[in-house]
Amino acid sequence: MRAITAFVTVLVLVSIGPVRISAQAVDGEVFGAIREEGFERSQAMETVSWLSDVFGPRVTGTPSIEAAKDWAADRMRGWGLRVYEERFPYGRGWSLERFHAHLVAPQIMPIIGYPRAWTTSTDGVVTADVVRVVISSRDDLDQYRGTLSGKIVLTHPARRVEMLEGDLVLRLDDELLTDVSQLPRGTSQQKGSGGTGTKLDDYVNQFFLEEGVVAVLDRGSDVSLVGGAPLGSDLVWPTQRTDGGTIFVGAGGSRAVEAVDVVPSATIAVEHYNRLVRLLNHNVPVSVEINIQTRFHEETQPNGFNLIAEFPGTDLADEVVILGAHFDSTHAATGATDNAVGVAAIMEAVRILQTLDVRPRRTIRVALWGGEEEGLLGSRAYVTRHFGDAKSQLLKSGHEIVSAYYNIDNGTGRIRGVWLQGNDAVEPIFRRWMGELSDLGVTTIGRRSTRGTDHVPFDEVGLPGFQFIQDRLEYNSRTHHSNMDVFDRVQSEDLRQMAVVTAIFAYRTAMRDESLPRKD
Repeated sequence: MRAITAFVTVLVLVSIGPVRISAQAVDGEVFGAIREEGFERSQAMETVSWLSDVFGPRVTGTPSIEAAKDWAADRMRGWGLRVYEERFPYGRGWSLERFHAHLVAPQIMPIIGYPRAWTTSTDGVVTADVVRVVISSRDDLDQYRGTLSGKIVLTHPARRVEMLEGDLVLRLDDELLTDVSQLPRGTSQQKGSGGTGTKLDDYVNQFFLEEGVVAVLDRGSDVSLVGGAPLGSDLVWPTQRTDGGTIFVGAGGSRAVEAVDVVPSATIAVEHYNRLVRLLNHNVPVSVEINIQTRFHEETQPNGFNLIAEFPGTDLADEVVILGAHFDSTHAATGATDNAVGVAAIMEAVRILQTLDVRPRRTIRVALWGGEEEGLLGSRAYVTRHFGDAKSQLLKSGHEIVSAYYNIDNGTGRIRGVWLQGNDAVEPIFRRWMGELSDLGVTTIGRRSTRGTDHVPFDEVGLPGFQFIQDRLEYNSRTHHSNMDVFDRVQSEDLRQMAVVTAIFAYRTAMRDESLPRKD
């Protein structure tokens, strides 16, 4: 209730003294209350635990994400928000029902692994001999014709496992933050959004199906060092992909309703994969017991959704400040750092403001996106429906009501600044706001236009859409799209800071006389 008192105070002071002094007084009161509520009584970690521990992997189009959506909606309604959902077509959902794999000859060894998404099931528990194939073109298929029936196939050579060196946990120090701030303005390339594979992959899959292959095993990417840019920022982060049982599992098939079946497939720990290859190289017979049971979902159509919640404004209630994070996850872990933390941070930001009974001038809208992992599907559908078409640049009337969009989707690390997205006009505004957040480590303006997550559709139609700069921590090295994206990797202090900073940015934007400027 202190916030209400502060607002009453400012109304009185406006009539008897300088407005500037009154505004500063109310801002100081509100910001102090936001910090106290966010750091001392945070509910964000509880939200992460429910989303990741209870509901687990949240692949769009599956019962688990639908259940998580209902829980989040009920939670926000309990805070007094108006909550609704918007649906969009997605294709087939996919979930794992059962998996295990064991080396059974020449010795028993449990195998660490996880099936690839949108691949099919084995015929129950199967024990089969293992073979290694080398296929670089369609011509290579002929040498294996008639030899693979009832076999488990290895598709990659062994990969050398490098000793882990350097900083696997990356905090952005002063030097790296300086690098971020000095990157020249420009637009980076969009990261890949997945797909159904190359033509050769399609031919190989069809060949394996015709030959009666039991399952395909791989050991993941050849990339061990992350030398490229995080989400298209063009900044080289000195982090290293871990091995040691951490596996980075992708999709093996397509979500398209008309897609052909894909042979049962799993990614296994590189150390276990390498052992199988070495045994075969020694001409030692290798057998593996495997059980993969998967399920495709088409229960709800359209089965993609965006979950929307609104904290209504006052005199500028028809205008909106949007806080967004993707609600879905990849399939091989519980999606704690990608992106339950982002969801929790923006939910917590609005809970803080609602608890303090702050009255924003503009409506603050929470947007929890579906289908991000398959190519920003939910946010693109939303932007196209309400604001405009990126390809044609035909804009809709709703385009004018958006003051700003803020996105969180870079893991569990604390916020260190904002990527400008090429919007030079907003830089002095953000610098003023960040001046009061420097004690929380928020100091940096990045001029580069970043890509790869849900602020992009807003930016593409000319709306002020921003992604926060965050400490990377273990995001590149351990948790991003891996089996180790779990609750225990989430840093609670960082998450509380994320929520507090987001709440202050939302409040600042909602209380301005004008919307944030748009780039030329």
